[in-house]
Amino acid sequence: MTDRAESMRTQPLTIRMHGDDNVAIVANEGGLPAGTVLPEGLVLKERVPQGHKVALVDLPRGQAVLRYGVPIGYALEDIASGRWVHERLLDMPGARGLDDLPLATAKAAPLPPLEGYTFEGYRNPDGSVGTRNILAITQTVQCVAGVTEFAVQRIKTELLPRFPNVDDVVALEHGYGCGVAIDVPDAIVPIRTLRNISLNPNFGGEVMMVSLGCEKLQPERLMPPGSLPVVGQRGGAEEGGKPSVVCLQDDSHTGFMSMVASIMRQAETHLARLNARRRETVPASELVVGVQCGGSDAFSGVTANPAVGFCTDLLVRAGASVMFSEVTEVRDGIAQLTARATTPEVAQAMIREMAWYDAYLKRGGADRSANTTPGNKKGGLSNIVEKAMGSIVKSGSSPISGVLSPGEKLKTRGLTYAATPASDFICGTLQLAAGMNLHVFTTGRGTPYGLAAVPVIKVATRSDLARRWHDLMDVNAGTIADGSASIEEVGWELFRFMLDVASGRKKTWAEQWKLHNALVLFNPAPVT
Repeated sequence: MTDRAESMRTQPLTIRMHGDDNVAIVANEGGLPAGTVLPEGLVLKERVPQGHKVALVDLPRGQAVLRYGVPIGYALEDIASGRWVHERLLDMPGARGLDDLPLATAKAAPLPPLEGYTFEGYRNPDGSVGTRNILAITQTVQCVAGVTEFAVQRIKTELLPRFPNVDDVVALEHGYGCGVAIDVPDAIVPIRTLRNISLNPNFGGEVMMVSLGCEKLQPERLMPPGSLPVVGQRGGAEEGGKPSVVCLQDDSHTGFMSMVASIMRQAETHLARLNARRRETVPASELVVGVQCGGSDAFSGVTANPAVGFCTDLLVRAGASVMFSEVTEVRDGIAQLTARATTPEVAQAMIREMAWYDAYLKRGGADRSANTTPGNKKGGLSNIVEKAMGSIVKSGSSPISGVLSPGEKLKTRGLTYAATPASDFICGTLQLAAGMNLHVFTTGRGTPYGLAAVPVIKVATRSDLARRWHDLMDVNAGTIADGSASIEEVGWELFRFMLDVASGRKKTWAEQWKLHNALVLFNPAPVT
């Protein structure tokens, strides 16, 4: 244990993010009791839990409370120095307007290219690269989920052992496909999401669907002509770019086991093609990484997210693609993001996504104050403004070169803003649709989140969480707070770990335990 780490256990330690901040967070595990004298001589007037804020100066009623150098709230009463500053003492600032924002004004000096880094991946017929070799079975409607899952279990038991080069078989289960207004404009969002997930690089171009037969989302609507690459017999899609489809209502099926047998026969054909594939050395530029946070706490913006942001810059320097997301978790930092856009057009695209989501929340009678969660607040985050400031740093400092609407497929390299709601599972689902082949997920409160389609690397914000959840967290960024490592050191550790995971040399804890959450299709259209 370093001297700094030992002092964190025995001496009061607070973290101030910006020179203008008038609050700091308590870093000591277990928090600090009333009467504690901080190094600068300030005496705590009450107990302050770990991750929560302490007033560094007297804050009169109406005074802006600054963290990250920005107002995260206004004092609802006089707050004396040394008091615990929590959400019940703060009035949340209003949302930043979407007019008169800086457009592509931040012209940072370009970082030098990062060359020579590679991983072992699977090249696909469409030019993309997978980090895993998985057979995915797409479902056009939730009604077929039970049959498909039964078949998948038999495929894993009876067929998969014969195809050792195939990593897994997964069913792309969802709750869409029927009982929805499928012709309204916003219906395109869940449809293109499911379509693009089916084409994720980790599925090798093998598109297999199970349909009921009577659903609104027919196979040809989900995968219309031209949506699949036209490849030869050794390619992924069927000749002519058509997927293989098993329709359960087909007259050839004479019962449940007949349906299961049809699914297994089709799967065997796809498995044989996938099994013929081999990993090959590819440049790190072929990584498509989604970054996300969930179960956030006040340390998210201090340790894990800054380390991920440093790693994001490394990936961009290596020519890779990185996506950051969650509209409500960046909405209050929109001015920072539009300034970092490579062009005014990219900035305007971000503004359009924010405006669309503002209108979506208004239609539902919700607003941004619904975020944060009770767990976020228990971890020291007072409101969405404070949470947003810590969330944005996952994006690093690189210019933002592209914007994706929900369900769209990524077409540009570099750093992209992928607009998604602030839900772990919808965000992960939409990043899958965009084409990510590796996922990085930071957490302070802890979550067993995982995805079947891509490896999920979990980064703990606190050493206490990393110790308690030692077989769930892959990287401990809490070492930044206790002084054992710097942001840069943890960022490099994560970068190298990503290359090992992408190559199949290492598995994440979520992969080892097979912790897979369900896909959640974002459906802004009304149901019928």
